[in-house]
Amino acid sequence: MNTITAQQVINTTELLAHWQGHRNLTRKVIEVFPEKELFDYSIGGMRSFAGMVMELLAIGGPGIQEIATNTVNELNEQFKGITQKEQLLQLWDESTVTINTYWAQILAERFSEEITIFGKYKGTVWSSIFYFIDNEIHHRGQGYVYLRSLGIEPPFFWDRP
Repeated sequence: MNTITAQQVINTTELLAHWQGHRNLTRKVIEVFPEKELFDYSIGGMRSFAGMVMELLAIGGPGIQEIATNTVNELNEQFKGITQKEQLLQLWDESTVTINTYWAQILAERFSEEITIFGKYKGTVWSSIFYFIDNEIHHRGQGYVYLRSLGIEPPFFWDRP
């Protein structure tokens, strides 16, 4: 029986486009949040959605940069002085540029390489990137719950261009 590798199913360009589709949707979720609730609203002791977004910002761009450059980045989810939606959106857009820039530097053959991301989490390049994407989807889902509890219709989950 022939084994199909991940590279045969989806290439790195397609994977980046898939992730950026999710990032576009997460950006739309940030945009529809009222500014006060973006930073202050929570349910059941969870963080604000802005706090969750800061975690995503701490992982995505720095994680891809770390993979591309083989340097260890410290996981830092604290973005001091970020108190406005526009600041958060600017960081999101800057992170998108960082991801695109460093992604282009990762050779396809490295995706099966064993790594320890942020000096703590062992896996492969593939599994680390999948974690970045899965974590974003998870937190965006929490944002959807927040928006619905505020009486706000979230963006359609499939609207990821």
